[in-house]
Amino acid sequence: MVADAGATTLRAVAELVRAGLVPAGQAAALEPVAARYPVAVPPALAALIDPGNPRDPIARQSLPDGAELLTAADERADPIGDAAHAPLPGLVHRYPDRVLLTPGFACAVYCRFCFRRERVGGGEALSGAALAAALAYIRERPEIREVILTGGDPLMLAPRRLAEIIGALDAMPHLGVIRIHSRVPVAAPERISPELLAALDCETALFLAVHCNHPAELSTPARAALRRLSRAGVALLGQSVLLAGVNDDATTLEALMRGFIENRVKPYYLHQLDAAPGTARFRVPLERGQELMRGLLGRVSGLALPSYVLDIPGGHGKSPIGPGYLSGDNRQVTDWRGERHAL
Repeated sequence: MVADAGATTLRAVAELVRAGLVPAGQAAALEPVAARYPVAVPPALAALIDPGNPRDPIARQSLPDGAELLTAADERADPIGDAAHAPLPGLVHRYPDRVLLTPGFACAVYCRFCFRRERVGGGEALSGAALAAALAYIRERPEIREVILTGGDPLMLAPRRLAEIIGALDAMPHLGVIRIHSRVPVAAPERISPELLAALDCETALFLAVHCNHPAELSTPARAALRRLSRAGVALLGQSVLLAGVNDDATTLEALMRGFIENRVKPYYLHQLDAAPGTARFRVPLERGQELMRGLLGRVSGLALPSYVLDIPGGHGKSPIGPGYLSGDNRQVTDWRGERHAL
């Protein structure tokens, strides 16, 4: 593990080299990658990387790789079709009862598999006028019951700014749920401060979906941050992406889901990887994902089981893609060992 990675986020290939995370001989080849897709490795994650391990799961997720510049035939800049359902800047309205609101485009860490790779990376937030227009759109549509704050990472906003947005949503009587998707509790746990916790305090039911892909990310600081959130009354969900070379084995997935539950985080989604440009090295076949989910059923209780989902390319929404257990005109059921039983 790197003990002297520094107290600031590493944002350039030269900084990664100085921190001992990237060999100097690879720097020139990685500069074009960093020029296209932003780099940010925060101290909390840099400290977890073992540079002597070529298969380190944190490094694989967060350090640039030359393969990112290779685009496969089925990959696209907007793999889940956000643009087709964006009535206003910063807003996606795909389902009748919920919308995605993107108040900013900065993240604590820029994951190398991100499906919004072409958009995130700028430090700027949605303009005041654009945010006001998005909030007005939500306010004027009582059929909208849930708002998902995404990005970028909403918890990278200043607590005052975040409090203003949550306050505006909290004042809309037709909203039943505010959901926030964030990597911050594991990537920058120090940001879970009293000021940020105060910003999350509202009357509307608020859920925080914590993005974590490997049990090593649940470090001591991350666990402490999750505990602070839990004590503040924030309902915690866990979401992960199934990634080759990171968590595509039963033992790792079991440890990850158990780690979630032990930290009062209910596993919510295990995502099939979206086909963003340059992410083919992370792709896990659907059949393998279904096999892993079937195995999880025998390793953990239902409390620790996420839903295995695919975001249908083209903007058609999420669909469950977990394994089937009924067969023979629903007269046979398959258990977690793969054995069939008559009904």
